[in-house]
Amino acid sequence: MSQNQVKTVVFPVAGRGTRFLPATKASPKEMLPIVDKPLIQYAVDEALSAGADTLVFITGSSKRAIEDHFDTNTELESVLQAQGKQELLDTLRGILPSWATCVYIRQPAPLGLGHAVLCARPVVGEAPFMVHLADDLIDAEVPCLKQMVEVHRAHGGSVLGVQNVPPQDTDKYGIVSLAQGASGRVGRMSHIVEKPKPREAPSNLAVVGRYLLSGSIFADLAQIGTGAGGEIQLTDGIARLMRREAVYAFEFEGKRYDCGSKLGYLQATVEYGLRHSSLGADFAAYLKEFVATL
Repeated sequence: MSQNQVKTVVFPVAGRGTRFLPATKASPKEMLPIVDKPLIQYAVDEALSAGADTLVFITGSSKRAIEDHFDTNTELESVLQAQGKQELLDTLRGILPSWATCVYIRQPAPLGLGHAVLCARPVVGEAPFMVHLADDLIDAEVPCLKQMVEVHRAHGGSVLGVQNVPPQDTDKYGIVSLAQGASGRVGRMSHIVEKPKPREAPSNLAVVGRYLLSGSIFADLAQIGTGAGGEIQLTDGIARLMRREAVYAFEFEGKRYDCGSKLGYLQATVEYGLRHSSLGADFAAYLKEFVATL
C-alpha cells in the first residue's frame, strides 16, 4: 500500500436514520445540527483537515439536502449581501473550499456498509482512501482522520480508529484483537469480527467510524458476498485484507459522541453548545439555573 498522501474520503450517507424518525422522514440524519452545523459538515471539515480534496458521498433516496448543503446558493448569498450580513455570508461561502471536489454516487439498494464503500470504487481506484461515518462525531485537538494519516505515514498499511467499549456493548460494533506483543496506541490487528455477542468477543476494542484503507480492499468487497444481517460487511472485507496486508488498530485521542443514538446526539449538542464562542456562556448560565430547579 502506497504511503503517498491520502486525498479521497468516502462518506456512506445512504442510511435511513430510523432511530430519529420522524425527524429524518424527509431530511437526512447527517443533516441533523449540532448547534449550528450539521453532522455532515463536521465530517467534511475533519476530512479536509486531514488533506482530502475529493469527497465521495454514497447517497440514497431523500438525501438531496446533502448535495444542496455543499452547493452554491447564489440567491441566498445575494440576500445576505444586500442585507449587509457579511459574517453570515462568509460562513456560507466557507462551507466548502474551492479546491475541494464533491462526487455523489447513488447506492442502488441498502446492502450494507461494505457495499456502500464498494460503490466508491470507480472514483477511488486502487489508491488508499479514508471512510468517515458522520454518526460518530469525534472532538479532538488534532482531528481524528489527521491522526490516522500520520499513523499511516509512520507504519504503512490500513488504519482503523478504535476505542474500548463496555463488554456488554460488543454486539454493536466491529471488534478487533491485536497481534501478540502489541502495545501502545497503535497495534497490528490479528482478528476482526462484526458485532459479536459479549461472550464471543475477542476483546472490547471497537471500530468507531474511522477507516484509512488500502484500495485493494475493493477486490475483497466484490468477492465476499453477504454476511451478518444479509449485508455486505466492511468488517468481512477487512478480515480478508488482513491476510495479505498489515491492518493497524489505532486508539485515537479525542472524545467520541455516538450521534446515531438520541442520547449521544443530545450529549454532543449540550457539550458543543457550552463551548460555542458566542452562546456558550449564556447557555451555561441557563443550564445552571435550569438544573437548580430540578
